[in-house]
Amino acid sequence: MSANGLIMDSPSLMLEKLENIKELDALERVDGCVPFSHQVAGHKNGLNNTGVLQHPDGTILKHLQPPPRGPREMLFYKQVYDKDCTDVRLLVLQKHLPKFYGTWAPRESPHELYLKLENVTRRFLRPCIMDVKIGRRSYDPFASHEKREQQIKKYPLMEEIGFLLLGMRVYQINSESYITYDQLYGRSLGKETVENGLTTFFHNGKDIRRDAISLIISKIKSILRWFESQTQLHFYASSLLLVYEGSAHRVNGMKHRRVETDSQYNHGSLTRSGRTHSEPYCTDLSLSERNINGTRGGSVEDCENVGMKHQKEVGLEEGVEVKMIDFAHVFPSDGPDESYMYGLRNLLSNLEQILKN
Repeated sequence: MSANGLIMDSPSLMLEKLENIKELDALERVDGCVPFSHQVAGHKNGLNNTGVLQHPDGTILKHLQPPPRGPREMLFYKQVYDKDCTDVRLLVLQKHLPKFYGTWAPRESPHELYLKLENVTRRFLRPCIMDVKIGRRSYDPFASHEKREQQIKKYPLMEEIGFLLLGMRVYQINSESYITYDQLYGRSLGKETVENGLTTFFHNGKDIRRDAISLIISKIKSILRWFESQTQLHFYASSLLLVYEGSAHRVNGMKHRRVETDSQYNHGSLTRSGRTHSEPYCTDLSLSERNINGTRGGSVEDCENVGMKHQKEVGLEEGVEVKMIDFAHVFPSDGPDESYMYGLRNLLSNLEQILKN
């Protein structure tokens, strides 16, 4: 690893990886779980301090942090995904989070709990992944003075920039290998260079993936709209997980399906179930949901351009994903989350600037 936080997944690391085989074999015997190969940031704890694990059924397992952080995050997921939930804002929020499948514990350590979550990268062949911490501060209102000073010292520009690149893995199509950047790289970026850091994430060694940037911008805007509509929660030290398909062959296949979808859409809007509608079909949950009193939320005007949005969903949009993650510091509020929205808007501004350049 170099001083700037860059790591090459190349033959130079093969010896180190081979030396770790015995440890991995031991972990594979723990209920079939193995270390999650696509983790780019976050805590290393749980079984043998490996960090996030992958369950044999394809889900991922995030070790529950010590109180109060771990129980708070678990309660957040349980509230959002409660089968009896009638809170419209939380129901809309579900589409921006990994799916939650409850908790899991290894047979030999039944009190060592893990959150069982959707593997957001599972459908990707060569996932390019970035973890971006969002907000003007990464400590919550109840943090001690020492904790606040510690977090500010880690990245003094957090308040001004509003986000921090915690880590990323970028697939290089020419070498057919990954380049990994850790949080040291993210902390080295200033106001004038953070755009370059974002550009690095979308550069596959040959081109800048402008198609992925455009689709990710669309998903981040959807998250921003949710924050603009709610005043009940504030998020601290929470992240966005950005993923796009790095395989050129897979992306070309998606483009081919997009052409077919365009033709199908001209004869009626294709739904997720395969049925067709002659009327516009609204795929945005925030627009198509029913309110608690049974009335329809949103109007015909809200569904403007929904045909184009749905074409993306069926085609190229399969090649990107954006999810909110890390909820150990989510608290009730009585006003808008200006800190998180500031970070989202600044992130969007930088991504849009990359497209203009």
